[in-house]
Amino acid sequence: MTYFRRFRMEFDLRDGLPEMPPLPYGYELAAYSESLLREHATAKFQSFRSELDADVFPCLSRQDGCLRLMREITRRGEFVPQATWLLRCRDSATGRRLPVGTIQGLAIDGWGAIQNLGVTGDHRGKGLGSLLLLKAAEGFRRSGLPRMHLEVTTENAGAVRLYERMGFRKAKVVYKAADVAGA
Repeated sequence: MTYFRRFRMEFDLRDGLPEMPPLPYGYELAAYSESLLREHATAKFQSFRSELDADVFPCLSRQDGCLRLMREITRRGEFVPQATWLLRCRDSATGRRLPVGTIQGLAIDGWGAIQNLGVTGDHRGKGLGSLLLLKAAEGFRRSGLPRMHLEVTTENAGAVRLYERMGFRKAKVVYKAADVAGA
């Protein structure tokens, strides 16, 4: 058994939100729809399969695990569709819209709880994670939730920087136990 150190990071939605940056050319945001479940799972799998979080949450390392996780999240009574978004990019060669980012939200104990913010490797560094996070925050506010939180593995320095840049503060350290092969 391996224990992963994670930060619980919090944001008070009553303090306002940073300004929404423009969506880069070629990208589109899609509000949650059950018909997009497989695309969310694909974006999640491609975002996390080679990352540390796939060790923390082994289902993220498999396409079928990501689809199962999406179904579990969206079937929960706490699911917040308004805080759940899919990001797509138009493939210049085929013209097809490819899923490249996803975020999901739950309402837990009066808080908006971010689940699995992911952007695929080729699309990172373009402000897309910030866009997804802001869209989820707007959804939580529209749902009447005054605060939101997320957990992030402390070793994921890029994600921690993103959340701090967006105004999240580290509230506490938590530990997630995971059975990691070869650890």
